[in-house]
Amino acid sequence: MGGEGPPGPEATPAVPAPQPAEAESEDGLKRLRQELEAFRVRADRLLANWQRSEADLANLRRRAESERSEMHLAAIAAVVGTLLPIVDDLERALGSVAEPLRTYTWVDGVWLTYRKFLAVLEAFEVRPMEADGVPFDPLHHQVVQETPGDPGKVLQVVQMGYLLKDKVLRPALVVVGKGPPAGTP
Repeated sequence: MGGEGPPGPEATPAVPAPQPAEAESEDGLKRLRQELEAFRVRADRLLANWQRSEADLANLRRRAESERSEMHLAAIAAVVGTLLPIVDDLERALGSVAEPLRTYTWVDGVWLTYRKFLAVLEAFEVRPMEADGVPFDPLHHQVVQETPGDPGKVLQVVQMGYLLKDKVLRPALVVVGKGPPAGTP
């Protein structure tokens, strides 16, 4: 029986060997998958870098705006700081005008000038701080003298203090009580 006939029951069916084109397509598919994964990794890295750059840019903008605002306040503080002694001088001058002289027009002119200075200060959000009769606060007050009186309480304001927004522009010079006078029970 040496002829070719149908295979017997014990014979295994032959698996066709991969053709060169199929092998190339499997290798090509594997290579494409690797390239796709490499592109995904690169895309994820680029996305993360972009997101980090966006966050850095937002932080830079916030910081620049904050610095600009601080520089603006510093400029206002510098200008107003040079005006405050003039306001102090006007207050002293108006406080020392004798009663009979208060009816003169030049006194009215000084009052007008003083009020204009106060309006300019207010326009720049500068306001005087309340100091008379309040508890002493080292962040807002500077003691120039201690006298008998309520301990730790501001008894007199020697020079007005000013706030620029909520920051101390100039502390108030104050007289503070140090306790009851000697010999008081």
